Amino acid sequence: MLSQRVQVLSPSLTLAITALARDLKAQGKDILSFSAGEPDFDTPQRVKDAAIEAIQNGFSKYTAVAGTPEVLKAIAGKLKRENNLDYKPSQIVVNVGAKHSLFNIFQAIIDEGDEVIIPSPYWVTYPEIVKYSGGIPVYIETDDSTNFKITPAQLKAAITPKTKVLLFNTPSNPTGSVYSKADLEAIADVLKGTNILVVSDEMYEKILFDNLKFTSVAAISEDMYNRTITVNGLSKSVAMPGWRFGYLACPIKEIVDAIVDLQGQSTSNINSITQKAAIPALNGDVDADIEAMRVAFERRRNMAYELLSNIQGLSVVKPEGAFYLYVNTKAIENDSMKFCSKLLEETGVAVVPGLGFGTEGYFRLSFATDDATIKEGISRIKSFVENYK
Repeated sequence: MLSQRVQVLSPSLTLAITALARDLKAQGKDILSFSAGEPDFDTPQRVKDAAIEAIQNGFSKYTAVAGTPEVLKAIAGKLKRENNLDYKPSQIVVNVGAKHSLFNIFQAIIDEGDEVIIPSPYWVTYPEIVKYSGGIPVYIETDDSTNFKITPAQLKAAITPKTKVLLFNTPSNPTGSVYSKADLEAIADVLKGTNILVVSDEMYEKILFDNLKFTSVAAISEDMYNRTITVNGLSKSVAMPGWRFGYLACPIKEIVDAIVDLQGQSTSNINSITQKAAIPALNGDVDADIEAMRVAFERRRNMAYELLSNIQGLSVVKPEGAFYLYVNTKAIENDSMKFCSKLLEETGVAVVPGLGFGTEGYFRLSFATDDATIKEGISRIKSFVENYK
């Protein structure tokens, strides 16, 4: 009864565990969830005010499929001001979150059998979208020794005549690793002279620690600009996950036109109110709110990292961005599903198994929650590990 293409999809482990933790909590069980990939902060007031104003002014009709002229201009302005990237509004498409951006991109550019290089660990959705689009995921494995970053030699070795895309994510979900400008220049050197496209997911660009500066992949060189589709949104940096605002920017007209045509026959425009609400966030009106959240995340990272590092049997690389710790359990358990299932069952702590991100012997812990929950949760993890059988 079901189509073959939909049967290749696997359910999202992050969403499944978040839902399970929520259900157990609703049943009255003492559950501490570190599984959700969303900020625990409220959306900035200026954004909410813009949405309320749009509702009161009756801004409830269809808009252009790619987005209103005002929001496209705001995105272009943001990309120029913050990322040193020149895009015309006609080179930008607004989507229902960055996940939708990625779905549209791969539906538009992938043919059956095309290979897509994906560094591992990866966000759970990447290979699923590639497979659904008829592509073949090709994984480059990384680990703690390289801070979960691929090397130019690894990339060169992974390229074949069928390689169509390098799917890139910095800062990374789930590891929090950040590629420096020098790292990206080395990657760019490998891609010179090829026809390989780069899809760069930059959702966590504003959640950086230790005074690091973000470098956008497309800003490395003219060559990289011409081959890169930049994906971003407001879910993480502006605490707007439920508003569903993502966007893509691409200098290749035929790709943009194809995505607009696809979106026009599927979702059409995204929520009109959300488009109005996004403008102050894109224009820099809530930068102080964004920085306050970033500072809080950095403090939480430091606390969670220190607490986890003191647990014998676990090890963790200190993340440079995003709001996750990717914890190595190999010294006591390589089966991540077994470890995480037992942890939830015995302690009420919900984390995401590394299996969902393409690596065994790890779990992802989100520190996008309050201090008390972090302390209590890691205390439970410590007791669990000390008595692990």
